[in-house]
Amino acid sequence: MYYVYILQSLKDKSYYTGLTTDVEARLKKHNSGAVEYTSVKCPWKLAWYCCFEDKRKALHFEKYLKSGSGFALARKRLV
Repeated sequence: MYYVYILQSLKDKSYYTGLTTDVEARLKKHNSGAVEYTSVKCPWKLAWYCCFEDKRKALHFEKYLKSGSGFALARKRLV
């Protein structure tokens, strides 16, 4: 399974969208500072996630959530 997830920074309330096969392990990596892009906004909480069986569909949905209209949908309806 592939998971598209949205994290929220407890530091400044900003969001981060990503893709993984293990949500718990990925959240631990983000919170440990091991992910350079998110390390300055630790700690993070899981705000939302969904799963896909098909990797391409998961990648496509992650890319959509990072686009303008996907970003608006995520903030308005998902988190």
